[in-house]
Amino acid sequence: MQDSHTTQLETAPAPLEMRPRRGINLFWRTFFFLALLLFGSIVAWLQTFRALESEPRAIQSAQQLASMVNLSRAALRYSDSIARVSLIKTLADEERVRITPREPKDKFEPYENDEFGERIAEELKARLGDDTVVAGSVNGNKGLWVGFAIDGDSYWLLTDPSRLGPSRGSTWLIWLIIAAALSLTGAAVIARLINQPLKQLSFAASRMRDGDFDASLLDEKVSTSEIREVNIGFNRMAEQLSKIEQNRVIMMAGISHDLRTPLARLRLETEMSVADPDARLHMAADIAQLDAIIDKFLDYARPEPARLEPVSLNAVINAAVYAVADYQDMHVAVNIPENIEVMADEVELSRVIANLLENARRYGKTPENGIAQVDIVAKTRDEWVLIKVRDHGEGVAPAILSKLTSPFFRGDTARTEATGAGLGLAIVDKTIQRMGGMFSLSNTTSGGLAAHIKLRKS
Repeated sequence: MQDSHTTQLETAPAPLEMRPRRGINLFWRTFFFLALLLFGSIVAWLQTFRALESEPRAIQSAQQLASMVNLSRAALRYSDSIARVSLIKTLADEERVRITPREPKDKFEPYENDEFGERIAEELKARLGDDTVVAGSVNGNKGLWVGFAIDGDSYWLLTDPSRLGPSRGSTWLIWLIIAAALSLTGAAVIARLINQPLKQLSFAASRMRDGDFDASLLDEKVSTSEIREVNIGFNRMAEQLSKIEQNRVIMMAGISHDLRTPLARLRLETEMSVADPDARLHMAADIAQLDAIIDKFLDYARPEPARLEPVSLNAVINAAVYAVADYQDMHVAVNIPENIEVMADEVELSRVIANLLENARRYGKTPENGIAQVDIVAKTRDEWVLIKVRDHGEGVAPAILSKLTSPFFRGDTARTEATGAGLGLAIVDKTIQRMGGMFSLSNTTSGGLAAHIKLRKS
């Protein structure tokens, strides 16, 4: 079934899948790229800052600890036993520094759990001696423990780890979260500023595609010079296309009127002046063919968008099948679920089905018996209704399959049996697109050509 037919079927590719291509829109793509760039820059900046700040802070913290140990060591060394107990109690109460004897059986874990801790331990050993021990836990008690010796006696000095400076965990995490939130907010604002003009341009282009030229005008006074130039150029293009469309409508209406008037006179002269019945019949058929060709041109050039409303698919197909029920060279089998409604123009959809059936009758006849056997099936998928109209003819060569919906294209068979304008499938394709659907053709594996229609479910 086709507006043009060729030689024996070669290969039979699978039917075209009519699914709209989906992908991430420009806003989210720009947003993710900007957010990734800003977040990566912040992380790199934080790491650089920490690397530059870690060394001085480690040295300063080690100096403070060394001074504390030296002062404690001197105070304990030069105090008697009674004053030493009072000194240890005063340090614990007022300075939060506890000094305890270091026993050989004490179990401790090194404080060098990261690069910062290792740097502090190295600096303390350099200032207090190689026998200095820096621990993060002694006998299960967490804290900052520094082991030192006084005249052969070993002691532990326990102090608060916060003396080493700001927290190295939660503080950095909080600042990182704040920076990330600011980065995401900035990325969203920048992406919106970039995406908004393109979104307006996309909307205007879609309205112009549907023939609404007045709603497709863009703002010509925006502050950005590049966008302003694009909007001005787009508006001028829309104005020119609107004028061209208006001239085309007027021209087609004039052609229809100017051609049909002499054709009507020719039909009248034929009926009244031609005596030969066969000649009169052939001349009348030629005039009717010319009139049908004019209708095809007008259908293809129709500019206004289709008026969509819920349409019963069962009623439309049943009416189209009933119109060809008396044809002896055609048999139609229908397999459609009950109560299927689609968003379409009922008159336009009826023309589409009738056109496909007529093409199947002309070019999709089964070689064995010369009868066009046509199958019409439909099913629903999500918010779509999929319709397939297929014949059991010889199909078409894959090389010209995509050209069958081109205006005025004919294959070999159609050229030898040319009775139309070569616009049948082109009109079907354009009509389905005007109704917001999709149309495609494919060869079937068992022979013949299949037309696939995809319309929105109401």
